[in-house]
Amino acid sequence: MKMILDERGKKYVLKEGQEFQSDLGIVKADVLENASVGDEVKSHLDHSFKIIKPNINDFIDIMDRRCSILIKKDIGTVLAYTGLGAGSRVVDAGTGAGAIALNFANVVGSNGKVYTYEIRQDFADVAKKNIETFGIENVEVKNQDIKEGIGEDNIDLVFLDLPKPYEIFEDVHDALNLGGWLVVYAPYINQAEVSYRVAKKLDFYDIEILETLERGLEVRQQGTRPKTRMVGHSGYLLFARKL
Repeated sequence: MKMILDERGKKYVLKEGQEFQSDLGIVKADVLENASVGDEVKSHLDHSFKIIKPNINDFIDIMDRRCSILIKKDIGTVLAYTGLGAGSRVVDAGTGAGAIALNFANVVGSNGKVYTYEIRQDFADVAKKNIETFGIENVEVKNQDIKEGIGEDNIDLVFLDLPKPYEIFEDVHDALNLGGWLVVYAPYINQAEVSYRVAKKLDFYDIEILETLERGLEVRQQGTRPKTRMVGHSGYLLFARKL
C-alpha cells in the first residue's frame, strides 16, 4: 500500500490503478503507477505531492472509523507496560474500527496472532476492511460477544474495552499464560475501581490503575513553553498480571 502526502501535510491512501483527485488537483493514474516511494509528483494544477509508505500511525489517521478509537498515548502505555513483543498472542475485545488490534498485530509480527472480538456487525465489517487495506494478515476479527466465551488459550495479553469488563475476568484468567496480562480501558473511574476489586479477588497480581496525560511544548522566538492545550483525560488503564 502507498500513500500520498500533499503540501499541507494531509494524507490520502492511493487506490491501485486509479487517478488521485483532491482540491489541489488531479494526478493521473499512469504517473502514480510509475512513481516509487519517496518520489514527488505534480497535479494538473501544479501542486506537489509526495509518495510515502505509510506506517501504522499514518494509516490509522485516515482509516474509516465510524466510532471513537484509543489514542496514541493510551496505546503506547499498554504496549510499554505489558512488554508485548514478537510472537505474542493477544485477545482484544471491543474492536471498534480496529486501531488497537492493528497496533497489537504490528508489534507481535507474523509469528504472533491477534484475535479481536466485536459484538456489532457494522463495526466488525469496518475493522475487517481496515485490516485488509493495511495489508496485515495476523488478525482474526470475530463478530461475537466475548461474554459467550473466549475461544483461545495460551494468551499473553487480553485487552478489554467493554462497559462491564469485570464480568469475564474468570474466563480471562483461564485463557492467559502464566505471566500474561489483563488490561482494561475504562472511560469512567467506577469501571476501573470495580475491575480492580474483582481482579484482586481472582488473585491477579501487580494490579494498577494508570491515567496517562500528554502535554506538548511549543517553540517560539521568545522562548519555549508548554502548550496551552493538552491531551488530558481519555480513559483509565487497569493492568493486572496472572502469576
